Amino acid sequence: MAQVGTLIREIRDQLRPVEAKVRQHPYIEALRQGRIEQERLRIFAGEQYHIICSDLRSFALLVSRYGSESDARQFLFDSLQGEAAALEALWAFAAALGMDEAALESYEPLPGAHAYAAYVAWLAAYGSVAEVAGAFLVNLEAWGANCGAMSEALREKYGLQRSQVTFFDMFAAPPEGFEERASALIARGLERGVEPRAIKRAARLLQGYELMYWDTLYQASTA
Repeated sequence: MAQVGTLIREIRDQLRPVEAKVRQHPYIEALRQGRIEQERLRIFAGEQYHIICSDLRSFALLVSRYGSESDARQFLFDSLQGEAAALEALWAFAAALGMDEAALESYEPLPGAHAYAAYVAWLAAYGSVAEVAGAFLVNLEAWGANCGAMSEALREKYGLQRSQVTFFDMFAAPPEGFEERASALIARGLERGVEPRAIKRAARLLQGYELMYWDTLYQASTA
């Protein structure tokens, strides 16, 4: 596991500048200041609906590919169930904005925001479990920090109730034991010949698409 610890530290060090841009994104600051019109929050809801629906299919494909492997099965099942729970939680946030399922379905996702989901689909089709675990291990930290900040801003500046921001609260901290399980999958992948550079690449690309998501969201919400 020492090799895994070194690899994860290298990935985090390499991506620290990108993570800082995500955590300090002007979209989050604009939300904290109440500068984004409430109607424009529908963009976030619509993008997340299409991303989650795509990610559900992606993790289902990963379960199909790797679910027979005992070390990967629970990690992938938990991830799949997490996406399903996220979709359920999104309904309350969307409803607070006057959006029903038909409105979410008819929303047209923006290329720069949906690129994240497209890459997750690529990983599901062509990547190893180690690459998936490495990418999400790094990505969920920045995403979670922003969700926590959004929950607070939506309650303080937009008057939403705690029950309406459950979506954000559920992501504010990674699932208990997530890093340990992800690290174990990375270790097993390295033992099976997965190249460290492939895991680094997956993390770098997913984090890059995360930043692209926020950039696109900010531009569309403040134009």
